[in-house]
Amino acid sequence: MMELMKAIGLGLVVLLPLANPLTTVALFLGLAGNMNKQARDRTAVMASMNVFVIMMVAYYAGQVVMNTFGISIPGLRIAGGLIVGLIGFRMLFPQQKAHESPESRTKHEELSEEPEANIAFVPLAMPSTAGPGTIAMIISSASTIQHGVDFTPWVVMVAPPIIFALVGVILWASLRSSGAIMRLVGKSGIEAISRLMGFLLVCMGVQFIINGVIEIIKTWPA
Repeated sequence: MMELMKAIGLGLVVLLPLANPLTTVALFLGLAGNMNKQARDRTAVMASMNVFVIMMVAYYAGQVVMNTFGISIPGLRIAGGLIVGLIGFRMLFPQQKAHESPESRTKHEELSEEPEANIAFVPLAMPSTAGPGTIAMIISSASTIQHGVDFTPWVVMVAPPIIFALVGVILWASLRSSGAIMRLVGKSGIEAISRLMGFLLVCMGVQFIINGVIEIIKTWPA
C-alpha cells in the first residue's frame, strides 16, 4: 500500500504543474460569468470527467498512435520537452491573461449568442487542463513504464486510473470553489502561482530533452 501511495504521489507531482488547475479556474471565471450556480456546478463535473477520459485515452492508446506513425520514445520525449518548456515559458512570461486567450474570446462570443454553450470540453478540459504538454507527459510515462520501473506490476496497473481520477477531482473541487479561490488569493496570487509552476515546467521540459538526447546517444550504433 505504501508503494501505491508513493506512485500516486509521484504521478500527482508530475501532472499537476502541467494540468495547473488554478489557470483553469481563472479561465472558468472569465467564461462562466453568465452562468447560474447550477450551470457552473454542472460544467465543473463535465470538465472533470472530460479530463479523466482524455488522460485515460492518452495513457492506454497513446503507444498505439506512436507505433502507427513510427514515433520513437526519444523523439516523443524531446518533442514533449519542447512542448512542456514552451508552455512553461508562456506561463512565466504571459503575453495575455487566461480570460483574454483566443479560446476564451471564441467562447465568449458563443455564450453571448447561445447562453447554454458548452465550455466543459473546450477550453476547460482541453487545452487548458489536459493540453499537449499533459498528453505528451502521459504518453512518455506510459512508454517508460512499459520498459520497466521499480514498482510492482499491480501498482503499475492500479495507480494510473487513480492518479487521473484524483486530477479530475482536484479540478472539480477547484472549479466548484473558483469564486472563493479568487477571493482568497486574488488575481495577483493566481498569476504568482502560475509563474512558479511555469518555472517548474521549463525545468521539466529541459530534463525531458536531456533524457531524450542521452537515450539517442546510448542507442546510437557504434
